[in-house]
Order: sequence, then structure tokens, then C-alpha cells
Amino acid sequence: MAVKKSRKQIYEGKAKVLYEGPEPGTIIQHFKDDATAFNGKKKQIIAGKGILNNRISEFIMSRLAEVGIRNHYIKTLNMREQLIKQVEIIPLEVVVRNYAAGSFTKRYGVPEGTQLGAALVEFFLKKDKLGDPLVTEECIQVLKICDHMEMQEMKNTALRVNDFLFGMFMGVGIRVIDFKLEFGRFDNGEFIDIILADEISPDSCRLWDSQTNRKLDKDRFRQDLGGVEDAYKEVAKRLGVFSSEGGPVDEIIKNELKIKKRRKSK
Repeated sequence: MAVKKSRKQIYEGKAKVLYEGPEPGTIIQHFKDDATAFNGKKKQIIAGKGILNNRISEFIMSRLAEVGIRNHYIKTLNMREQLIKQVEIIPLEVVVRNYAAGSFTKRYGVPEGTQLGAALVEFFLKKDKLGDPLVTEECIQVLKICDHMEMQEMKNTALRVNDFLFGMFMGVGIRVIDFKLEFGRFDNGEFIDIILADEISPDSCRLWDSQTNRKLDKDRFRQDLGGVEDAYKEVAKRLGVFSSEGGPVDEIIKNELKIKKRRKSK
């Protein structure tokens, strides 16, 4: 009987694990069920969250690629994993805001849900120990995180992503309040390209029902609103990301949990 070769883990974050890919320049991205907030101070396991985020992010990244927005997604391997391009992550979180929420309301005292005059792009230093502080474009250059051209590329791409997400989600009755993006440097063999990386899911977006303002994102976990799993399922169902699987999302998650229990009992 052949022994299954173990994979080499290269990184584990709060919501994902990265493994060495089958080919040079590739990585396997595994989505966990772990939910965290406040830089990991609050933690919980949400059954099926990894499955939902994997498929939602796959759906969005694929659609973005179709409209010419370059990203790291290559293909989906299974219910929890994607094959992605290996990139050098730029240590910045790029946040696009359409409405006031989160840290924006705390910093400026603007009531949550207030529509902003135009989409606002903010940069945060990706460093949990410092609390991911807001940084200016001048500060980014002083710290030599990236150069001006790279910064403009990220900003322009973030606004293009916003235009796409805003329209796509509005079509299924969801308002995009804000979202976080990450970018990486990708060597395409001719030059270093700046491409979209990480994930786009209810973990990284604030999504509200356009009629009721019900929150359909990780704020349900952050704010102890309950119904986190149901909210993520609702986003997946409205986008139709499980329509090709031959079964509803609830059934898929239940089957995976049964398999896990059988493995543990052996």
C-alpha cells in the first residue's frame, strides 16, 4: 500500500495554511474554519467557514480575472484548497470604503452606515504586533515598503475591484460597505508584476443586505451578533457558487463534517 507523502507547510495564518505547491512558483492555499478578530484576541471555530470562503473567493477571483484584474488564483483543488501563484506579499492591507464602518467610525466619529462621497482607499501596515496601523503614502515610501508606482498600481486596482464588487453584489441584493485587499509581487518571467493575492470573502469584506441592512460578514462574529455560518451561507447562495456541486451548501458541509468524525474515530 502506497504511503501518502506529507506536504511541506510554509506558513500558517489566522484563517489559512499555505503549503508548497506541486510545481515551482505555486502554493496550495488551505482555508480553515477558524474565525478570529481583534488581531487574534478573539477566536472561534465556525463549521464550514473554510469551505464557504474557499468557494466565494474562487468565484470572485475568477470573475476579476475575466475582466482583466490579475490575481494569484490558478484553480480550485478541493472544497477547502486552491492552487495559487507564489508571490512576495507586500506588507500592506489596502482597504476600500464606500460607507462608514469599523475603524473609520471610531477615528472620525462618522455614524456607521453613512455613505461616503466617493470610494476611499486607505493603507494599513500589515503588522499584528503594532495593531495594523493606518499609514500615509509618504510613510509607506519612507519605510521603503514599496515605491510610488507600485502604490499607485495597488490603489488603481483596488478601485477597479471596488467597481466590480459593488455592481456584482448589488445585483444579488447586497451592499459592499468596505473590504480589505492584499497584493504581491509576481515574477512572470519578464518583469515583476503587482497582482491581487490573499482572498476576497465575508472574512475580508463588510457586506450588508441592501433592504434590511443585515450584516452578512465577519462583523457578526466581531460584534457577537450570532448567525455567522448562516450569513456566510447566504452570501454563497446569492452568488450561486455551489450551483455546480449537485447539492446545497448545507449538505456539502454536513458531509465533510461526517468524514472528519469518521477519521477521528479510526
